[in-house]
Amino acid sequence: MTASHAKLPPVPQKDAYTLILEAIDAGIYRPGDRLVESELAERFGVSRTPVREALQRLETQSMLSRDGRSLIVASLDHNQLAELYAVRAELEGLAARLAAQHASEEEIRLLKGMVREDRKLLGDPGALARANRRFHKQIHLASHNRYLIQQLDLVHRSMALLASTSLAAEGRDSAALAEHEALVTAIAARDGDAACEALRRHISLAFETRLMIDAGEVKMV
Repeated sequence: MTASHAKLPPVPQKDAYTLILEAIDAGIYRPGDRLVESELAERFGVSRTPVREALQRLETQSMLSRDGRSLIVASLDHNQLAELYAVRAELEGLAARLAAQHASEEEIRLLKGMVREDRKLLGDPGALARANRRFHKQIHLASHNRYLIQQLDLVHRSMALLASTSLAAEGRDSAALAEHEALVTAIAARDGDAACEALRRHISLAFETRLMIDAGEVKMV
């Protein structure tokens, strides 16, 4: 068989679990929304059995909670939110420290490019939030530690349970990008301590903004 006639490998299909998780992450299903097995099966074009198994899995991971006999997208109370940000700050700080040690020059150039491109999204909180997730994921990957990446994936999965993005707070978008730039500068300088501190401060400021949003003390854009 010639190269031009070679069969390409099939594109892997996303399973029901991934489809539902991505829908929660994208805000299609928000905290408090009820998830109905038959509706999910129809939306995603899959049978009800894998949907049922996915819902059970998401419930065990505390992504869904019970409301009578129904399953709804879980929400985080104040204590859960504080715990989540505390863990996130420690793990992401470690990722930044390791990235300063192990990131390739290509990865550093990618991070710098992401910061530049993200400036074009100022004023669009939704788009910037998606770009923010990609940026943080790239920091995780640049740590080159598979076990840390797995734990951070779990943390960021829970971040999908937040009903809004802190980047929608007035002035937070430009401040966050300045923090990203400082972080990448520290990584490029191979300064692990500075990178760790920059990211931990970034997470702390995001948490502070989140608390101000919940208290109604900040204007949203």
